[in-house]
Amino acid sequence: MSKLTEAKNAVIAFLKEHVKSRETTIIKLEKSGDRWEITAEVYEDDSFLKSMNLPPKKTRVFYEIRLDSELEVTGYKRMGDNDS
Repeated sequence: MSKLTEAKNAVIAFLKEHVKSRETTIIKLEKSGDRWEITAEVYEDDSFLKSMNLPPKKTRVFYEIRLDSELEVTGYKRMGDNDS
């Protein structure tokens, strides 16, 4: 398996576990030196509707994830409207 595929799979597994995403699309995967920078598109339940006990609706959000050379997640953040 290529490192590219391994990096993609590591990010998808991380998001499934920590963000509880079921639908994830990798839209950017780039290696810079020993680091990987990945941008993922994720569909999550709308937190506002959820807090109001209304029927769920999926909302598209983007996450930026950083991996080290061993493909361990070293950081991630949910990107705001101005970041994407």
